[in-house]
Amino acid sequence: MLLHRILAVNIFALAILAGSIFYLDGFRRRLTDEGVANAQTQARIVADSLGLAEPAERSALLRRLGRHSRARLRLFDRDGRLLLDSWQGGAETYQLRDPARENWRKAVARRLDEALDIVVRAPVPPPLGVPEPSRIEDWPEAGAALRSGRVETRLRRAPEGTPFVSTAAPVQGGGVALLTRNARDIRQVVRDERTTLVIVLLVTIAVSVLLSLFLARTIALPLRRLARAAHRVRLGRAREVDVPTLPARRDEIGLLARALHDMSQSLRQRIDGTEAFAADVTHELKNPLASLRSAVDSLDKVDDPALRRQLLDVVRHDVVRLDRLIVDIAEVSRLDAELSRARFERVDLGELVERLLASWEPRAAESDVRIAFARPRVATAVVMGDEGRLARAIDNLVDNAISFSPPGGLVEVAAAHVRGEVMLSVEDEGPGVPEAAREEIFQRFHSIRPEGEGFGQHSGLGLAIARATVQGHDGRLIVEARRDGRSGARFVMRFPEPEA
Repeated sequence: MLLHRILAVNIFALAILAGSIFYLDGFRRRLTDEGVANAQTQARIVADSLGLAEPAERSALLRRLGRHSRARLRLFDRDGRLLLDSWQGGAETYQLRDPARENWRKAVARRLDEALDIVVRAPVPPPLGVPEPSRIEDWPEAGAALRSGRVETRLRRAPEGTPFVSTAAPVQGGGVALLTRNARDIRQVVRDERTTLVIVLLVTIAVSVLLSLFLARTIALPLRRLARAAHRVRLGRAREVDVPTLPARRDEIGLLARALHDMSQSLRQRIDGTEAFAADVTHELKNPLASLRSAVDSLDKVDDPALRRQLLDVVRHDVVRLDRLIVDIAEVSRLDAELSRARFERVDLGELVERLLASWEPRAAESDVRIAFARPRVATAVVMGDEGRLARAIDNLVDNAISFSPPGGLVEVAAAHVRGEVMLSVEDEGPGVPEAAREEIFQRFHSIRPEGEGFGQHSGLGLAIARATVQGHDGRLIVEARRDGRSGARFVMRFPEPEA
């Protein structure tokens, strides 16, 4: 699910943030190194001060230096005997706490420290003996400094888990000074940083979860609603499926919702149109079939040769009518599919009409009608389209104009490029089309025929095919009155200008 993926991505980012625990380990190491270096510096200062002081002044000096350095200072002679201790006669400068006597908060913090050490695989210093020993044998660094004459340092772990630093420095004139300190401040700083990091991590987790839920609500839930609506459309159980349009959304999801809504409406219109077309086809086929059946049934009962010839003429007429209906119905059925797959090319309407004139003139001569074509300039009336389909649409308009033209009438065809559009018009001198019927004549099987024409000469699909063809070329087909005020109809095709 999309919600799970959103959460997974955010949790991955949080895991990276949680990796900052390794930063804490590095931070602790730097603090420890600084504490050790500071202890070494102070041990050298203590050793140098004791070497320059008089023997009687060393005890007071040692206590004073221990108080200022917040450490315990000891002085051993060259034989390892303890001579002076800053805590003897002075205040203790640090404490070694018993973990068993600490409250539960300290115990939890100590467990967290131990867990951090395990995660980062930090080296664990050796434990410090309790109580803190005072023999030089218990402080190997003091013996090493006494023998080598250099500053020696050891890091141990106090009972409560805090770092314990001990540094020994040789004293001028013999002996060694030992500085010990419980570096609780290092552990406290690390704990404070860890607390801050945990708070930041918890706040980030809360914000991340809220943002994930917000994203799921604004992305996943609308998509789920659209998916359910699309599923209902696929099942087709409801006549009208309410696909949410999400009008308040101005993002891609809103565009998707409105596109799905428009698609479902278009699909519903196509389904309604298909159902209506099927009903119309059934109705149109029933009439000639009924007439044909009646004529065939009557042939066996009629002996009069003249009447039998009349019935045979009816049969032939109905067969021609059925053939015309079937051809036109088949063309209408595959028109949209063929136009969607057709590869449009540049078509010069002027040249196309000139080639069609030869087929129009014999038909016009049969009805005593003349045809005039106003030829445009070469390569000006050019459109992108399927030449065969455009020829059929224009032929339907001219055939319709010839049918409605009176004897001696004139059918005018013109093509031109006007204000960014390519126009082709067909004008006749017939009775014209009433304004109220100018949309109805483009409906399938709607036919208004001129007076005197035999019934069934046309299928009523010619203008419907012409309009569908023009619309498939991103154009428009309209009918209007003649602009010169004379009687007749003017059919106009308008196409967009092709790109250069």
